[in-house]
Amino acid sequence: MARKSCDALAGCNLKGTDFSQANLAGANLSNANLNRANLTGADLRGADLTNANLLGANLTNADLTGATTSGANFNKVTWSNTTCPDGTNSDADGGTCQGHL
Repeated sequence: MARKSCDALAGCNLKGTDFSQANLAGANLSNANLNRANLTGADLRGADLTNANLLGANLTNADLTGATTSGANFNKVTWSNTTCPDGTNSDADGGTCQGHL
């Protein structure tokens, strides 16, 4: 089944998309389906991830400084050297950004 075309990222089905090293700083990804997306090394500083589905996404080396994450699903996310929204590092936070979102 082909993906529905999206003019903007908000609300789009981006399941499994490879966003490795992508510059998504300030992007509106609210309500987007990022299930199993590869966000390795992505710049997500200040991004709006409100109600986004990041189930199983890879956030290794990603920077989420200042990102808005209310209502986002971070279940089964890969956290490794990830900069959490509050500026801390997932490796120093017990291997997760949970509690630092």
